[in-house]
Amino acid sequence: MTDETSTGGPRRWIVIAVALVLIGALAFAVGRFSTFGSQSAATTLGTASPEAGFSRDMQVHHAQAIEMAMEIYRKTEDDELRILAYDIATGQAGQRGQMYDWLVRWGLSQSGGPMMQWMDAAADDHGHGGASSAAMTEDEAHEAMGMASADEIAALEAAAGQEADCLFLQLMIRHHEGAIPMADALLELGTDPRALEVAGAIKSGQTSEIDAMQSIQTRLGCTG
Repeated sequence: MTDETSTGGPRRWIVIAVALVLIGALAFAVGRFSTFGSQSAATTLGTASPEAGFSRDMQVHHAQAIEMAMEIYRKTEDDELRILAYDIATGQAGQRGQMYDWLVRWGLSQSGGPMMQWMDAAADDHGHGGASSAAMTEDEAHEAMGMASADEIAALEAAAGQEADCLFLQLMIRHHEGAIPMADALLELGTDPRALEVAGAIKSGQTSEIDAMQSIQTRLGCTG
């Protein structure tokens, strides 16, 4: 029993990792198929468009969420948290595949321009002050997006048990809270129906997941 359990965990982790790759590839393929023949409309979106900036920045944002979710999925002993981590990892892998495909269809590079710069117009419309995102470093942009620092990722990797569960919840709640303003900005500034649909799904889905994670925090007695 012990040997089977000890090997089952790594095997399951590998299966999930492979599944994430397949989900991303499937999302890319579905996007390509479902938009076949609509290239002329898509090419009106330029590299400085809100859709392009959102697609680039959210892919970076999602990549870290997937990394953290897979880390806690691998080692948590809490069944509810493991299910939530699986949902986050697989859901965001699928969305990353869609965003990658959008940029391919629009004939745009997967990177370009300062992170979050595309959101400046939305901030200006609401009279928010502060420095333009063009003046931010990459680390500052990541922090503004609620992303974990390299030290925080290392701490999550080193933690175990309830400490790991609570740290994951703290980091992922902040991470989700950083995604919602990005989705709101695209909903305000964007025009592409498919991108707007995904932005709406991100906003509603991650809001619900924040509620679920806060509930788990309470149940586990997380502090800080």
